[in-house]
Amino acid sequence: MHDRKRVTPADIPHLTFGCAILGTGGGGGVASAALSATAALREHGDVPLVTLDELPTDGLVLPLGAIGAPTVSGEMLPSGREAALIRDTVEQTLGKPVVAVMASEIGGGNGVEPVALAASLGLPLLDADGMGRAFPEVQMVSMYVAGRDPGLVVMADVQGNVATLRPVDGLWSEALARAVCVAMGSTAIMADYVLTAGEMRGAVIEGTPSRAIALGRAVEGAADPVEALRAELGAVSLITGKLVDIERRTGGGFVRGSVVIEGIGECRGRLLRIEIQNENLVALEDGRVRASVPDLISIVDNQTAEAISTESLRYGMRVMVLAWPCAPLWRTSAGLRTAGPSAFGYDIDYVPVEECHA
Repeated sequence: MHDRKRVTPADIPHLTFGCAILGTGGGGGVASAALSATAALREHGDVPLVTLDELPTDGLVLPLGAIGAPTVSGEMLPSGREAALIRDTVEQTLGKPVVAVMASEIGGGNGVEPVALAASLGLPLLDADGMGRAFPEVQMVSMYVAGRDPGLVVMADVQGNVATLRPVDGLWSEALARAVCVAMGSTAIMADYVLTAGEMRGAVIEGTPSRAIALGRAVEGAADPVEALRAELGAVSLITGKLVDIERRTGGGFVRGSVVIEGIGECRGRLLRIEIQNENLVALEDGRVRASVPDLISIVDNQTAEAISTESLRYGMRVMVLAWPCAPLWRTSAGLRTAGPSAFGYDIDYVPVEECHA
């Protein structure tokens, strides 16, 4: 049975599976993150999984994640020094101790890698993140929606370069961090919204690492993994089919494009198009929105239920597309301004996924 209070090597396959699902196609590759997390746990020991109430109110929480294009980060792996460089810079700049690591986003490799970073730093991992999924831009975090100051942004790359930014708001944090990221080779490790545990209260999505682990455990040994996953998520199935068209390009620190899925079996004769910007953003069928950000859309293998990232999509893959509701914070007016369809340039109204399929 999983001990919620610690992350162990045995938890990593489940965490990896769940983070890939919650990544909605993005968040970086999970395979290398799983290897580094497992190795770090074996070297440094299990990582305590803590709540905000267990942390000192004035202690700093370090949200960590990779920024950049997933197609690049999969080829240019971190050096392993980035987290210590960032932690040291944060403590020197703010004059307070870092008491925990948090995943900036629970999706993809960015949900798994913080386990390795916490283990290497000898710190606990906060059972929370800033999205409840993955989003491509720096300001698309719950701390921004909750009105917190962006605080300090620190970035480190594989070369050992460290950049410190003090943006005036979340939108500037995206513009500045993205420019630095491109200069660093379109991939870097970043801490943003470095806040105290007290400032984090009410501004993060709590329980998400535990939820990711629960998703992995739900499908383990299931006779029908896809149905077990759908039930655990409370998701709807948008289509079962095969990939028949993929258009993908990398630029400006993002992967953008679209994929088309042709229905098979009971879905024969249908076509579903999914628009992507690192993550799956909008699912369209016959000009009608079937699901959109900030709700979650994940493309999974129709036999194993394993998530398929946007950079791993290939012609001919047999898949199912699942969609399910986002955290309530994203459905507020501030949440929709930040990460609803219009935030990505789509002239469509947001309709909750459960209403699209009522």
